[in-house]
Amino acid sequence: MTKTRSPRADSVPPSLPLNQILAGDCIEVMNALPEASVDLIFADPPYNLQLKGDLHRPDNSKVDAVNDHWDQFDSFAIYDSFTRDWLTAARRILKPNGAIWVIGSYHNIFRVGAEIQNQGFWIMNDVIWRKSNPMPNFRGKRLTNAHETLIWAAKSETSKYTFNYEALKSLNEGTQMRSDWVIPICNGGERLKDGKGEKAHPTQKPEALLHRVIIGTTNPGDVVLDPFFGTGTTGAVAKMLGRDFIGIEREEAYREAATKRLERTRRLDAEVIATTRAKRAEPRIPFGQVIERGMLRAGEELFSIGNRHKARVRADGSLIGNDVKGSIHQVGAALEGAPSCNGWTYWHFRREGKMIPLDILRQQIRAEMEGEIARPN
Repeated sequence: MTKTRSPRADSVPPSLPLNQILAGDCIEVMNALPEASVDLIFADPPYNLQLKGDLHRPDNSKVDAVNDHWDQFDSFAIYDSFTRDWLTAARRILKPNGAIWVIGSYHNIFRVGAEIQNQGFWIMNDVIWRKSNPMPNFRGKRLTNAHETLIWAAKSETSKYTFNYEALKSLNEGTQMRSDWVIPICNGGERLKDGKGEKAHPTQKPEALLHRVIIGTTNPGDVVLDPFFGTGTTGAVAKMLGRDFIGIEREEAYREAATKRLERTRRLDAEVIATTRAKRAEPRIPFGQVIERGMLRAGEELFSIGNRHKARVRADGSLIGNDVKGSIHQVGAALEGAPSCNGWTYWHFRREGKMIPLDILRQQIRAEMEGEIARPN
């Protein structure tokens, strides 16, 4: 169950208040949290829209625009000071290899981006969230505003930040994830309503957007903090995907809506939330282990794709074929006249009349290793 509490600004909590919504000013609350304790921050700060007057549709109905007090600043200088202060607090609590995402519109994102660089963050990407169902431009004096911008930045240039390339590629049906994301705005059953049946929050973000951010730049068990928690989209998606969250929100109505939402959110099973890892992140398996464990025997023959070449396995884990000796990679490359070769996928062995790639044996060993790591003592 999500709890709401007000931390003391003059003391550092003995441990992180995980999976809680903290009441209060985000700068004061972040300054009270332990230094270097958070893996990722997702921030959706006030946009400072500078709206003047009401906006009406052609049928004269009033548009439910963002005109709340929390989005109003008397000057750019005051907004810049606010941005500087919350980014300073955010950077302090990020781990050395942590990262931050900030989302905004043309009203504020350029000012925020400049301050991100001023503070020593290292920008990796800006992402265009292109809304497939944007609000129309009713006055006809500007282009329809159909996108928002996200900035993704590591704590520093030397940070070893998390980027789950293969997982995002899998989300995108095997194609590299691009920096333009087409996602509809929050609507329908996902849009939270208050007791009057109106929007609980004017800028509630779609869960699909946070799903992509959290899958791509965190791992299960990481701590994700949202200093402008609102109605809790970040927390709901983090909880569902097996991450811990910390939310900060000063508006009581938003905290109440977020608490109810989080109580309804179910954490997925560990097997389901496992992230597809990059090949280079998987444990290295020497071919010699296959021989040592008797999965292949010395003297056994291996065959290339299409049976164009063959080689024999030696007791020390090397191969010999056509007077060429070396590793599974070196012999494959030499026989093909190629600069390099992935011997695990190039070579096959024969079992019951079928040709089976060596990589099957490597994956079997990896699965056994992961089972040993996961098994409790």
